[in-house]
Amino acid sequence: MNLVAKLVAGIVGGTLVGTFAPDILVRLFLTFQQIGGQLIGFAIPLIILFYIASGIASLPKNSGNLLGKTVGLAYGSTIVAGCLAFLAATIVLSGLEPSVAPNVEAQRELTGLVNIEIPAVFGVMTALGLAFLFGIGISVTGSQPLKQFADDGRAIIDLLLAKVIIPMLPIYIAGVFANMGAEGTVFATLKTFGLVLVTAVIVHWIWISIQYVIAGMVSGQSPVRLLKNMIPAYFTALGTMSSAATIPVTLKQTKENGVKEPIANFTIPLCATIHLSGSTITLVLCATAVMALSTNIEMVSFFSMIPFIMMLGITMIAAPGAPGGAVMAALGLMASMLGFGEAELALMIALYMAQDSFGTACNITGDGAISMLVNRTADSSNAKKVKQPVASS
Repeated sequence: MNLVAKLVAGIVGGTLVGTFAPDILVRLFLTFQQIGGQLIGFAIPLIILFYIASGIASLPKNSGNLLGKTVGLAYGSTIVAGCLAFLAATIVLSGLEPSVAPNVEAQRELTGLVNIEIPAVFGVMTALGLAFLFGIGISVTGSQPLKQFADDGRAIIDLLLAKVIIPMLPIYIAGVFANMGAEGTVFATLKTFGLVLVTAVIVHWIWISIQYVIAGMVSGQSPVRLLKNMIPAYFTALGTMSSAATIPVTLKQTKENGVKEPIANFTIPLCATIHLSGSTITLVLCATAVMALSTNIEMVSFFSMIPFIMMLGITMIAAPGAPGGAVMAALGLMASMLGFGEAELALMIALYMAQDSFGTACNITGDGAISMLVNRTADSSNAKKVKQPVASS
């Protein structure tokens, strides 16, 4: 059973337990939820520190303007995609009624059987500051011991995510929905899920189309033909849920769109790590939906959302390659900048994981458009001299 199916089973199982099971069983589920929430909170700063530090330190050296143009276009694409997602969310989801708050008539106030606290080593913003300090410092000084420490730390967090946190998510989500079932809010929340997921996929397609219209205008080619050439990469990413695993197909299709081989060989592996516009669309749209559903979180304005989107674009650098890695890396920002509590963060995980493959497909298809824009502006004589990067996702 794949992860999405397990999450659906967790949602259904938690809903049934919270709605119909005796209190002792609900409290058992809440115990798993509490332990899982503490573990996730403990891991978030470490994810940010090691992944961003390792990602920045691993950026290719001596690549001149090509690196700057690729990173700038990738970051700009992520920011614009996030803004588009927020505007779409405010239009489509504006009529949502808050449902995360308890239904007083159906509410059962229950707690877990035990209370275990695992405090984080440091806060999210401290982790982000340290990540940039050491990432940029390692890049400038070339310190191999610190580079090895950052890479080894990332490998350890990889194992924590792959072996503990990701497999634990269905149980954690089941506990959250058991709590919602006990409070009487679960069915109102579930009705929103379908609308949010459909909206996310539609915004993905709109953003892909916009990118290729721009790429077609710049290159003088038909956007329809360019998109047709990228279909194999889109569906490969849809099946693998991994940008890195799709790189060979993306490279082949990007070259068919007329991108010079040295440019494609440089930009595609790099963008697989730093260009997560599809993931950003989903995160922003789902975060907006969760704010609309919650009575504990105040809906923010467009201009108040921009700082979150800009920080999210930075956090997406070198987001873990494991399924759900982007949302795990972004949870800290949602808690610190949007005020999300445990219930809201759990909804974010469930919503994001349900469409992770579509977000990945949007990411990797957009990489081809970024490569075309770099190809149009780059100095091909310098491009042949650059060193090809190794993707870390």
